[in-house]
Amino acid sequence: MSEITITEIHRYPVKSMLGETPSEVTVSERGIQGDRAWATRDEVRGGIRGAKKLPQLMLFGARSVDGNTSEITAPDGSTCLTSSDEMNHWLSEKLDHSVTLWPLLPPDNLEHYRRGAPDSEDFEQELREIFGRTPDEPLPDLSAFAEVIEFESPPGTYFDAFPIMLMTQQSLDTMSQAAPNSAFDEKRFRANFILNVGGSTDRFPEQAWIGKELHIGEVVLKVIDTCPRCSMTTHATDTLPRDTDIMRHLVTEAEGNLGVYAKVVRGGAITQGQTVTVV
Repeated sequence: MSEITITEIHRYPVKSMLGETPSEVTVSERGIQGDRAWATRDEVRGGIRGAKKLPQLMLFGARSVDGNTSEITAPDGSTCLTSSDEMNHWLSEKLDHSVTLWPLLPPDNLEHYRRGAPDSEDFEQELREIFGRTPDEPLPDLSAFAEVIEFESPPGTYFDAFPIMLMTQQSLDTMSQAAPNSAFDEKRFRANFILNVGGSTDRFPEQAWIGKELHIGEVVLKVIDTCPRCSMTTHATDTLPRDTDIMRHLVTEAEGNLGVYAKVVRGGAITQGQTVTVV
């Protein structure tokens, strides 16, 4: 059996912003400690919004300062702490759009997590815009994601669907080889863990883990489903340009999916370089 190791760890303190790469993290049923701890609320159209609706968020960066505070860096290099009284004004000015920044609220605060007004009254058109699909491309199977049709994220979280997302280096390499003119960089895909499957010849090894457990030291993750990709993957982020061909290649090569979602069965510490066992 191929040896599987964790080569990169990623944490994103603010939903849809660039994050940080700690060498060790603690995970619980809520995911990585400090991951997606904050999110922006659109004060124009309402609702918590990520980069599907505010793509310029992907040009901002965030890093954890302590357990309750993060520092956000704007594209112009200026910074502001999430604890600052100026944060909402500063972020709205940098985005040129009225927003407020929110920490996680209790899961019973359903109105906070409910989706804001759609851009299109046509539900299929709205989904095509969110998932970056052309009229001739199939929409993703969303049967495992019913909760996030009504809500921007599962109430009590700012995750898209599940607390952990992971992918293999082999999947990124597969896409890079299939589409050499597009940058299939992990920054576009926001995985928590990048894994390397030594000696694997599978194009997308992690897809075979759906329904199985990953044992990483004391930690146990249950892989739930594939990750249907959305328009976020095509937006400019860091030094990567906007590239709508990213989605065309994902649909052609991988049915629009890349990476897999997981839940945490047993928490604990995960360290870069650790070995992973598929059970």
